Amino acid sequence: MTVEILLTYGVLLLAITLFVTEKLRTDLVAVLIMVILPWTGVISVDQAFSGFASNAVISVMAVMLIGYGVDRAGVMTIVAKFIMEKVGRKEQNIRAATSGAVGVISSFMQNIGAAALFLPALRNIGKRANIPASKLFMPMGFAAILGGTLTMVASGPLIILNDLLVDSGAEAFHLFSVTPIGLALLATGILYFYFFGRFVLPKAKGTESLSPSQEVKATYELTGDMTEVSVPEGSPLIGKSIEEADLWKQFDLNVLALEEDGSKIYSPWRKTQFRAGQSVAILGSDDQVKAFTEAYQLQEKGGLDRFANLENEELAGFAELIIPPKSPLIGKALRDIGFRKTYKIEPVSFVSPDGDREDVNEDPLEAGTTMIVFGRWEDIERLKASREFAVVTEVVPPLPDHQKDKKLPALFSLAVSLTLVLLGFQLSLSFFTGAMLMILLGVIPKKEIYPAIDWKTVFLLAGLIPMGAAFEQSGAAELTANAIIGVAGDWGTIAILFIIGIITMLFSLFMSNVAATVLLVPLVIMMGESFGIDPRGLAMLVAVSASNSFLLPTHQVNAFIMGPGGYRNADYLKAGSIMSILFLIVSVFMTYLLFV
Repeated sequence: MTVEILLTYGVLLLAITLFVTEKLRTDLVAVLIMVILPWTGVISVDQAFSGFASNAVISVMAVMLIGYGVDRAGVMTIVAKFIMEKVGRKEQNIRAATSGAVGVISSFMQNIGAAALFLPALRNIGKRANIPASKLFMPMGFAAILGGTLTMVASGPLIILNDLLVDSGAEAFHLFSVTPIGLALLATGILYFYFFGRFVLPKAKGTESLSPSQEVKATYELTGDMTEVSVPEGSPLIGKSIEEADLWKQFDLNVLALEEDGSKIYSPWRKTQFRAGQSVAILGSDDQVKAFTEAYQLQEKGGLDRFANLENEELAGFAELIIPPKSPLIGKALRDIGFRKTYKIEPVSFVSPDGDREDVNEDPLEAGTTMIVFGRWEDIERLKASREFAVVTEVVPPLPDHQKDKKLPALFSLAVSLTLVLLGFQLSLSFFTGAMLMILLGVIPKKEIYPAIDWKTVFLLAGLIPMGAAFEQSGAAELTANAIIGVAGDWGTIAILFIIGIITMLFSLFMSNVAATVLLVPLVIMMGESFGIDPRGLAMLVAVSASNSFLLPTHQVNAFIMGPGGYRNADYLKAGSIMSILFLIVSVFMTYLLFV
């Protein structure tokens, strides 16, 4: 054993210790390893910093920009709305649906691209359904990795596998040779989080901070969701005003908007009458909405259709107002000042200075009264210039006119990126082309380019790449592989398959999964020939097991979701250890079934 191998083992042990104990932040551990390695002489300075120019790191930066642009343009609001309409708000159903979708997408594009594509939609869904990011992002990320085992072009290890087989004189696999294994693995991952997600996923909300609207809703414990109903011919609601229908007192509902003949009225005045054919956006609990629709024979549409802009937190939301001491409204009730008619904002709740909840329409306003309102930010923004109210909530500034509809440029940029990937161009170049298109077309403003990138993730990946180079270049990887495989030779076929799966998993945690495949495939081919086991089956197991990277955030997908999900290393160990064991069992069983 050479000095270089001993030094590499020492640095690897240090990295594992720091990752597990969390004495340092993950990205700082990676940078520390990157700095230590060239001082050992195992790799050169250029190799130590080569991670910043690697295809993986550049790809991650590019997909962050792509994801940010698509989300900012409002595309993912539509996607989130569609998913929630199909699967509802149940946490397990959302996890299963999004995991299945991202897994399938990963079968024909790089898993980091699939994860980046779905992250904004999942963030939007989490906000709508009030589900913490930490409950959604990890299952989606794991599914993206598992989806990389569905076809022979879904991940780097499977792509390189056929080249290695042909070089050794063996027959190459066809496109769907791995699909039975991949389907079993993806189904296992989906079922794992569906039934056990609540036990293994952290409760923390992650670094996804609450929006101003969400903070107001959480602080004042506001319940209920936005729903759209239509008024059919013959409804007893026709001809009644909002006040006469007694929505506030009898049903505890708020009318957020009306639409008739294509014209929308936001926060309609209490004297506004209902007419046949109207669409109405209301705010309230499911039970209250049901009672209202049954009483007036209305047609419930579920989520918002014509008023989807009210669900976009960049356009509308809850805000907190306070009546200042010198407000001319002191002593007056909302109905006296025609609040809705004047300001186009819907009052939801009052809290008097002594903390009591009051009637939002009848009780006179006092100095210090807190009003919780819902409306479009552009309408709430206008209150800032008035003497009547003090706006406490940070109002989301309205987008300039030229920024309001960038869905088509965003989708065009994304389509260009995906087309380039499918045509075989390098992932980093393909996605950076799309990112630059988004910048040039105004989807991403220039001042938002750098904040859109999670730099901790960039440094984490760039710092870990040299560790893989040192492990391979020093000879530590080959020494370890030969030693373990040599011991396994005396055991049975199943034991050999498990050993190959375990060693590939461990190698893939600390070096490129492609490098692990290149290193191990020739060894297992020789091993298969010696022990009378189909070498192609063992090689397939290596390429599949190279995706078994769930224990630590060293895989680029895990690193990508770590920041937004607020995950710690311990979270990956908790959820990832079980996933790794399940992956190992399923992949070994399927390999044995298909190839042995």
